[in-house]
Amino acid sequence: MHLSEIQYTEIKNLDLLAKQVVEGFITGMHKSPFHGFSVEFSEHKLYNKGESTRHIDWKLFAKTEKLYTKKYEEETNLRCHIIIDNSASMHFPIVKTQKLDSLNKIGFSAVAAACLMEILKRQRDAVGLSIYSDSYEYYAPEKGSERHRKMVLHQLEQLLESTSKTTTDTYKYLHEIAEKIHRRSLIFLFTDMFQSKQENEKLFEALRHLKFNKHEVILFHTFDGKLELNFDFDNSPKKLIDVETGEEIDIYAENIQEKYKTLVDNYFKELKNKCLQYKIDYVPVDIQKGFFSVLTSYLISRRNFL
Repeated sequence: MHLSEIQYTEIKNLDLLAKQVVEGFITGMHKSPFHGFSVEFSEHKLYNKGESTRHIDWKLFAKTEKLYTKKYEEETNLRCHIIIDNSASMHFPIVKTQKLDSLNKIGFSAVAAACLMEILKRQRDAVGLSIYSDSYEYYAPEKGSERHRKMVLHQLEQLLESTSKTTTDTYKYLHEIAEKIHRRSLIFLFTDMFQSKQENEKLFEALRHLKFNKHEVILFHTFDGKLELNFDFDNSPKKLIDVETGEEIDIYAENIQEKYKTLVDNYFKELKNKCLQYKIDYVPVDIQKGFFSVLTSYLISRRNFL
């Protein structure tokens, strides 16, 4: 089934969907300024004069007339850990079924994580997964086996079917995760960053903890651009309910849209500047705009990490 044919159908095979998204991404990337990035595993490097000749690939030399040496897995592989916030706010907007054209934030994060795993698989990289809400719900260390990948995919599929009414202290679980990741890794965090200002300070302290062992941290700030950034509701009376506290408010969107957008724009800029200060890659991810920014960020981060 082609990717366009599953836009409006319920997601039932996350592995197949991830393959289709990545294939489409690779095709598009070859037509873009990112065509210089490799998403295939490279197991060779150019031979440098003075190196041992024992690892030269003579068959490749016969084809290319260039000297390449074989690279071992420990020279080429990355270790990546994906962290997903599964609190109630990540289940906005409410959807009856997760479809590619109508994902909520948790659905987008699960599919994006599966797509990252597909590229990691192609590059023979090890991947781990952490999921948290009001508890540390799931942890899998970084491994590269197919059995491990299937197990992690199963957890992502469960996220697609899950609901949540929990709040979370993201910083608390990031500290716990940081204690578990001992070897240098690329760390991807999917969260909507809905914290109080005081909690944001604690959150950035936790992100600094994640970077302690020379990890590279990429924050995928996940949001619904139409509703959460632009406040683009029709102007009929609305009752907004905080999914984590239950607090309710009756509004006309048009009356507060401009002020709301200014406040949110300022908050996003503050997050970006704070990440810059702490040398954390900040990637705003609008769930309405597809997976390109997530997958491209991985390729850029990989290049910088090696």
